[in-house]
Amino acid sequence: MMLSLSWLINISSSVLSQVNIIALVVFLVAYCLVRLDHKRRAFANIPPGPTPWPVVGNFGGYFIPSFIQKRFGQGSVREMKTAMDILTKLAEHHGNVYSLFVGNQLLVVLNGFDVVKDALSNHPEVFSDRPEIPAVTILTKRKGIVFAPYGPIWRRQRKFCHTTLRNFGLGKLSMEPCILKGLGTIKTELLRLNEESTGAGVDLAPLISNAVSNVICSLILGQRFHHEDHEFCTLLGLMARGLEICVNSPALLINIFPLLYHLPFGVFKELKQVERDITVFLKRIIAKHRETLDPGNPRDLADMYFVEILEQQAAGEVGSSFTEDYLFYIIGDLFIAGTDTTTNSILWILLYMVLYPDIQDRVQAEIDDVVGRHRVPSLSDKGSLPFTEATIMEVQRLTVVVPLGIPHMASETTEFRGYTIPKGTVIVPNLWSVHRDPTLWDDPDTFNPSRFLDNEGKLLRKECFIPFGIGRRVCMGEQLAKMELFLTITSLLHAFKFRVPEGTPTPPLLGRFGLTLAPCPYTVCVSTRG
Repeated sequence: MMLSLSWLINISSSVLSQVNIIALVVFLVAYCLVRLDHKRRAFANIPPGPTPWPVVGNFGGYFIPSFIQKRFGQGSVREMKTAMDILTKLAEHHGNVYSLFVGNQLLVVLNGFDVVKDALSNHPEVFSDRPEIPAVTILTKRKGIVFAPYGPIWRRQRKFCHTTLRNFGLGKLSMEPCILKGLGTIKTELLRLNEESTGAGVDLAPLISNAVSNVICSLILGQRFHHEDHEFCTLLGLMARGLEICVNSPALLINIFPLLYHLPFGVFKELKQVERDITVFLKRIIAKHRETLDPGNPRDLADMYFVEILEQQAAGEVGSSFTEDYLFYIIGDLFIAGTDTTTNSILWILLYMVLYPDIQDRVQAEIDDVVGRHRVPSLSDKGSLPFTEATIMEVQRLTVVVPLGIPHMASETTEFRGYTIPKGTVIVPNLWSVHRDPTLWDDPDTFNPSRFLDNEGKLLRKECFIPFGIGRRVCMGEQLAKMELFLTITSLLHAFKFRVPEGTPTPPLLGRFGLTLAPCPYTVCVSTRG
């Protein structure tokens, strides 16, 4: 009898527990619906958009929300290749300015060149801020250059960095030897690795990433790292993995439920470990700079920053934003941004050369005509290689290495294009849509370098070509990136012929979407040119 009573009590408790859980779920769903409805009613004139789901809004980790499937019909989702395609497709139904929700956070997506330019160039005081995205805020503490909020501190820090980097050669011809030094290593290693691969091909990514990162390292840290330096190679891998985790894994849910960051398992644990390892590496280098600083002979940006700190302390400036802690976040920003974007751009261009051998042949013929076979290409050749430049630009147009830009935020409630954009709204400039707009580009999905050439074969500069962004948040390293792209591509195509290894499938052109759009891993066979 006692056993039966005990069993009955346990069953009753279990049922009650399940009822409580169900009740809690129902309450949370209802609460989120009420909050979403309240936000929509509070700003009745926000841009139109698909109806959000409870809790997650219009987005969740990996899944494609059912509103997209219903919107475009059965089976059509499989035909859409990327998040950029989906966001661009939504504009056909809701207009070039439309709303989405991530959890309870309102996003406004800007599509097309006119809209993006209008917001970021014509209304910079309103749309130049950065949102407090939980995952980003946790990692960057709202400091640095890329993700720091718009305002006096950001303007002062950015101006200092830009001026200092220019003094050390950013965007100037004096950077050419530094870039070419890394290319010499790539050429030597490519031949060795290609011979060892016995026809299986070479993965270009590690070599390209090392050479590109060493250029920015020489500017900000005053040193280069050997391509076989295990710690440095590990760091580059951690950077790439960290960016992928933040944007393309369940860790994306941190932006809806920030407490998930502290979970001790899965990608959440991995993200914390990536953060710790990168922090240890960079802070050790910063500490070494502080210990070996000679204020009269600064070696790089880090030294100049310490000099600035000392000068402000001597002047008695209180509460300055120039601190060793802020320097850490600036170096992290420049190091990651200066490596990932340019590396992926180069890898995309070389992939297109492999997949379009006729274009590769034409680029090489132009380089041979201008440069010859007895010297390496130089920046001084750039104006004489219009088809080569057009090819680089066409790949940038098609791949848009930061396809959705870095998110902006409305710093105040404003009227834009007939809609109310509430303060705190996340602004997503869809650069992908700009570069695939059929009203701006004939047959935009086709690879055609000649679209950047006029009838006389001279290079065309198009205002709607904005792979580095537009407005006050435009990429600070644009000129350096252009130099690296040109010198790397011309030097490698001048020296080698690239092809897909025999018997291997054609590499896909979909790419992997993280903070940047990276090509899927591929290998190439390399042969020297006479």
